[in-house]
Amino acid sequence: MAYPLTRQLWRQALLALALLAPGLAQAAESAAVTSPRVTATLLSSRDAVAPGERFQVALVQKIAPGWHTYWANPGDSGEPTRIAWTLSQGATAGEIQWPAPKAIPVEPLVNFGFEGTVLLPVEIVVPPEAKIGERLTLQAAATWLVCEKICIPEEGTLTLDLPVAPAAIVAEAAQSRIEAARAALPAPAGFRGRLAAEGEALVLTLPGLPAAATELRVFPLSDTLIDHAAAQEVRTSDGATVVRLARSSAFKIAAGEIAGVLTYREGGLSQALTFAADVEPALVGAASAPAAPPATVRIPLPAEGADLTLWAALLFAFAGGLILNLMPCVLPVLFIKALGFAQLAQASRSQVREQGLLFLSGVLVTFMALAAMVIALGALGTSVGWGFQLQSPPLVIALAVVMTLIGLNLLGAFEIGTSAAGVGHGLASRGGRLGAFMTGVLAVVVATPCTAPFMGAAIGYAVTQPPLLGLSVFLSLALGFALPVVALSFAPGLLRLLPKPGRWMLILKQAFAFPMFATAIWLIWVASVQAGPGGVLAALVAVLAAGFVVWLVGVTRGSGRGRLASSLVAVLVACGAGWFVVQSAVPEVAQARAGDTQAWSPERVVALQAEGRPVFVNFTAAWCITCLANERVALSRQEVKDAFAELKVVYLKADWTNRDSRIAFALAEQGRAGVPLYLFYPGGKGGQPEILPQLLTPDMVVSAARRAAGKEVRTAAR
Repeated sequence: MAYPLTRQLWRQALLALALLAPGLAQAAESAAVTSPRVTATLLSSRDAVAPGERFQVALVQKIAPGWHTYWANPGDSGEPTRIAWTLSQGATAGEIQWPAPKAIPVEPLVNFGFEGTVLLPVEIVVPPEAKIGERLTLQAAATWLVCEKICIPEEGTLTLDLPVAPAAIVAEAAQSRIEAARAALPAPAGFRGRLAAEGEALVLTLPGLPAAATELRVFPLSDTLIDHAAAQEVRTSDGATVVRLARSSAFKIAAGEIAGVLTYREGGLSQALTFAADVEPALVGAASAPAAPPATVRIPLPAEGADLTLWAALLFAFAGGLILNLMPCVLPVLFIKALGFAQLAQASRSQVREQGLLFLSGVLVTFMALAAMVIALGALGTSVGWGFQLQSPPLVIALAVVMTLIGLNLLGAFEIGTSAAGVGHGLASRGGRLGAFMTGVLAVVVATPCTAPFMGAAIGYAVTQPPLLGLSVFLSLALGFALPVVALSFAPGLLRLLPKPGRWMLILKQAFAFPMFATAIWLIWVASVQAGPGGVLAALVAVLAAGFVVWLVGVTRGSGRGRLASSLVAVLVACGAGWFVVQSAVPEVAQARAGDTQAWSPERVVALQAEGRPVFVNFTAAWCITCLANERVALSRQEVKDAFAELKVVYLKADWTNRDSRIAFALAEQGRAGVPLYLFYPGGKGGQPEILPQLLTPDMVVSAARRAAGKEVRTAAR
């Protein structure tokens, strides 16, 4: 007779504690695991549990607009959400109770998954011997893949601590949410279907569907049954609904039964049923020809950079920024800064330091702006990456024009005291402050085609972290990049070793024009790769128009009304040239351009591995100086070509010169935000790639080829 009283006292005591301790009042929901894409929590229908009871919890995913997670069968790509449970008191957890998915087209594929907010219920069983007064700990290590145009693997450990009481205490709000989610789960169908062959297609007969059902969709649990992206044709035959389905290129049925979910609309309402169907005996064990590889692309976790700590990423970024100064795309701008310091060699120490700090400011502002854009667009699902602005042909042409004008200025064709590049005799004057700042800006803009050693892993780490951590990595990169110039500005003794200003400075200034012209030529070549002959024409017209505008402004300087008219003409010419560039410099579809390479695709890699062929993938771009250097120094060498031929290595090129979401997707898989990236896949289905360093040598590539072909054992960790 005392037991009901004890139970009532337990209930009252726990409710009183919940009122006195606000933290306990939220015991039905765990702390959130949050990313810019998904906020995940663990929700419990109980505030306290009783020995021997069964109750429901749910993994709640709040998914950002435009993104999706995956169902049990993810469709053409992706991975389903998984939960690994660690439970105290001997409790056990059931399987995920999957809601009905929706078909999510990601051209040319179709995925099966969820958008918005989704609850994934799981039943927990408390053993009868659970001890009253102790706590039941639920720890769910959840992993999920969240995708838009790129995919990000995410994970989190969610924990709930629930007291064990003589009687359960229901968390009313959580219980209502979970029960509503369970009520919306697909209901068991009151019929059994049949799957048969119809030529090369499949037909699924469903005898018990309502006649008024519309918008029918079949979601099989097996991912080797149907072509997920193909149309599903619905007809009626002898009172039954018949769905014609296209076979998967990886078609395979191992048992005499299939299962899945049907979704349809009836009377304006969405309905969902779980179904089972008997399989025609001739289909069991049948398989598609192996020549057609499956379209499914499973997503590995990033291999390189995945174990980086924040401090290691900061160190890598700083070292990469230092080395970036040695890259050929940066040197022309640093020549300009060196010239400015030479002109200030006999100036006061404060002036020189001011110039160095202004250069630092330009570098920091530009790096942070680019980093914020990369991180923000990545959070919104638009993968861009390091050097993304040079995927725009009009911007490449604009940079070529800037480099040409700087070169002409250095040769003395015209003088602009407050030039954006910080050149000319006004460098030491008040106007030179803007010049020093803009030199830092320009240095960063032209540095982005290069990726120095250590940078790849650091930037890959940065773009997968919360915004503040990501920005801190880019800040470290910027400080490393600016350090040599700033250090020189704070070392006046080194500057005073230079001879006094004289004719040598004019000669040096003119000599520095030619690296600028070389950079302009390279940029016009990049435009030709991106936009073909139209890109070259647009670049040459832009250079001509810029030269004409500068000449016109110069010859009419100080001429009153004539100057106003010339300024108007200059504006019209500049606008007309800009319009022509935008219209003419249209990106072309990237193609593999070398005779001994093939175009990359994930499906091509899968097919070649299935044939037992080693595969080398070169993720590159025409605007990536490091990529071009590696191709000249290593990849085009005869010993590398001979090794590839001997070992039957297939060379695939993934050209990111223009934007390509599939390449961005692949880079994100490997924890990278830009090129170069070099992957060597071993022969054999499912083998994981080896990531090569960003600076290659022929011996390095040949050794990697031998490892991929199984001719050499790898003894060192990547």
